[in-house]
Amino acid sequence: MGEENNTEMINSESAVKYYTLEEIKRHSSSKDVWLIIHEKVYDITSFLEEHPGGEEVLMEQAAADATENFEDVGHSTDAREMLKQYFIGELHPDDRKKDSSKDVLITTSSSQSSMWTNWLIPAVAAVVMGLMYHYYTLDSKSS
Repeated sequence: MGEENNTEMINSESAVKYYTLEEIKRHSSSKDVWLIIHEKVYDITSFLEEHPGGEEVLMEQAAADATENFEDVGHSTDAREMLKQYFIGELHPDDRKKDSSKDVLITTSSSQSSMWTNWLIPAVAAVVMGLMYHYYTLDSKSS
């Protein structure tokens, strides 16, 4: 494995260029725009004016990980195929997010207690509404 300004790691099949976040962050001007999508690096400079959503959308994500925004928009398979022509390398393994860093949701209640509150709250509300209705009808009869 040799290291240059752009780190290269050679697989058995082909050489893949790896770029660090520091290198990628230097490519955020409208004349030189790189994006990270699914840990792959794309030079989209020539695509800025062609982007259907406008140049500004891409510039907001310049030199950063645009994976979430790319997926949120719901790009077509054609758009995904177009990405291939702008591919220049991959994000360096040291800069990739670890799977363990994903958000973990912690629930503090058991399913039994949630079932309890699912029927108790509506039952109490129904009783209160019934008492209010009964009181209201008794009050109107005495008037």
